[in-house]
Amino acid sequence: MVHKVLFWSGLGVGVRLWQLGIEMRPLFNKESLWVYPVYASIGGSFGYWLMGVEHRQYKMLSDRRDALLEKRARRKQREEANAAEQA
Repeated sequence: MVHKVLFWSGLGVGVRLWQLGIEMRPLFNKESLWVYPVYASIGGSFGYWLMGVEHRQYKMLSDRRDALLEKRARRKQREEANAAEQA
């Protein structure tokens, strides 16, 4: 969990460094150091949101898999019952 938030926070700081590189401005200007935590928190919050999306998708896939397995088991029981009646 923490590694995803840290990755996206680092990416946010990387975006800020890239932005300053494109603008050819100094990377560590004393007046603009407050922006790095802002970019890191934006990236971290995106990572946290993305982690929640991933968790919900895994839960949905797990529920769907369980439903399909139950459906297959019921069909197998029904086919076995039909085969036993015909024999």
